[in-house]
Amino acid sequence: MRRVTAVRAAGACLAAGSLLLLAPVTPAPRGCGDLASGRLCIEGPIGGAGGFTTRYVQYDGRPETRVRLGYQRRDHRLTAFTDWFGTTATRHGRAQLSGHLATAPDECIRGILTDATGHTHATPWRCAPTA
Repeated sequence: MRRVTAVRAAGACLAAGSLLLLAPVTPAPRGCGDLASGRLCIEGPIGGAGGFTTRYVQYDGRPETRVRLGYQRRDHRLTAFTDWFGTTATRHGRAQLSGHLATAPDECIRGILTDATGHTHATPWRCAPTA
């Protein structure tokens, strides 16, 4: 009798665990992209002038590291070269750098990160709202 109860309990645990594995993963917020090591985001007023911030938040347990943070712009004609806010070290798993940009109503922008190994990562494009 105890064995039957133990088998049923184990089966229930496996079933509950499979539900957790199949639970939908929430998409990254607008302006953000998920990397293997954390989340990269860019925020700012696209289609006008203002402050823009590129932010990187590491997943728990990752060692502190140096990152280069910046942005890339595009419009209907071309994609511009990457420009940088600078290089900084993560502190408590976070790094962010900011600058002031003037963006046109037909532009898109994305955040860029170069990690300590030299790999470059980007967020999805974020475009000015269409009227």
